Amino acid sequence: MVGEITRREALAGAGAGTVLGVLSSLLPGEAFASTKAELGPFDLLKLPPLPFAEDALEPVIDKETVKIHHGKHFAAYVAGLNKNIQALDKARQTGNYDDIKCISKDISFNASGVVLHWIYFSVLGPSGSQGPTGKLLELINRDFGSFENFWKQFAAASKSVEASGWGVLAWEPFSRKLMILQSEKHQNLTSWGAMPILVCDVWEHAYYLKYQNRRAEYVDNFAKIIAWPKVEERLLAYCQI
Repeated sequence: MVGEITRREALAGAGAGTVLGVLSSLLPGEAFASTKAELGPFDLLKLPPLPFAEDALEPVIDKETVKIHHGKHFAAYVAGLNKNIQALDKARQTGNYDDIKCISKDISFNASGVVLHWIYFSVLGPSGSQGPTGKLLELINRDFGSFENFWKQFAAASKSVEASGWGVLAWEPFSRKLMILQSEKHQNLTSWGAMPILVCDVWEHAYYLKYQNRRAEYVDNFAKIIAWPKVEERLLAYCQI
């Protein structure tokens, strides 16, 4: 279940030192190693469980890809972020910030990787759904003209990201509109304050075993396994519309 997150918390997330506060709002409670009622600034993360069976996305995404993607790649970003958090904690305790540039860069990369991967797995389902409804569909029609227009842009953005990256549907709090972004790596080309509600991972590890270099085919099939009610749930939790 997506936790509630306020606009203020979202904007505060830009700072490396507040990354755990934002993640505590984004990620389910079981993702945190700490069992305390309230998370401290340096409580560590653990890998959130896969919300469906490893073979649940077949034939769109094969079991082995899901297993490796979640258990190896997603887990690596969680481990990397924990290492970064410990490095930042040490810097604060010692007052030695000689490595702060490197630490901040690594936190940006790994924290973004953790959030995007969690959103990716949490919006997918064995049979997906027919399409968005309710407030989400209303906003898609308002901001893109129609669902067809939205999907054409989202698919094109996902297919054309240079190298490794993501296609992202996000809520932009300043204009209070939905927007489509390309994210290179995990964090480049993103927009300050924009909150992802749907993401398509186009790093090759997300599709290579089944699709090899056919990224476009993977993106087209990705539409079949999107659980749109979960996307709307996130929209409503983030935006408090």
